[in-house]
Amino acid sequence: MKKSFAYPIIFMTLITAISVFALAFLNESTAERVETLQETELRTKILYAFDIKVNTTDPEEIERVFYANIKEELSGEDKIYILMENNKEIGYAFPVSGPGLWGNIDAYVAISTNYNELLGLVFTKHSETPGLGGRIEEEAFLQQFRGLNISGTQDGNYIVYRPASNGNVDAIAGATLTSQSVAKLLNEDIDNFIKTRKGE
Repeated sequence: MKKSFAYPIIFMTLITAISVFALAFLNESTAERVETLQETELRTKILYAFDIKVNTTDPEEIERVFYANIKEELSGEDKIYILMENNKEIGYAFPVSGPGLWGNIDAYVAISTNYNELLGLVFTKHSETPGLGGRIEEEAFLQQFRGLNISGTQDGNYIVYRPASNGNVDAIAGATLTSQSVAKLLNEDIDNFIKTRKGE
């Protein structure tokens, strides 16, 4: 009786131990590969923010184009990406983040070195509703930030939705809260970045 009761416990313990070992081994053996893929994806997004065309299916080309055009710099805890041309700094790409409707929204904004123009925007993480707020990743929305003049900005309002008189981009129809969240996090983090770089 005692033996018959002990067998299932021993069996389940062995199965659990084997499963845990297998998962731990799989995680350890693929960790480096996963990290490499994540770095490649981020570099692709940084290149997109700077409007640099690259074959997104070729990791070697992504690596080559990235390091031929961009250098990295630490600013506090954040990594800043600097677009170079003939050994001259052309623009900066820096992380921006803030709460969205369903979770945090993370992105990178590229800006000219004179801080007068946004060069591009790319989202790296969000939990917004597909087909509504999730449309912030669509090309039609992102293209509005390509070459966007912000030189006449006052009070840190770099992104203003039309039909406001000083509006410079269109919000996403049917996704008012997500649109507002994006504008808020962009305005706050762009303002902080510019002030920090200027030493204000």
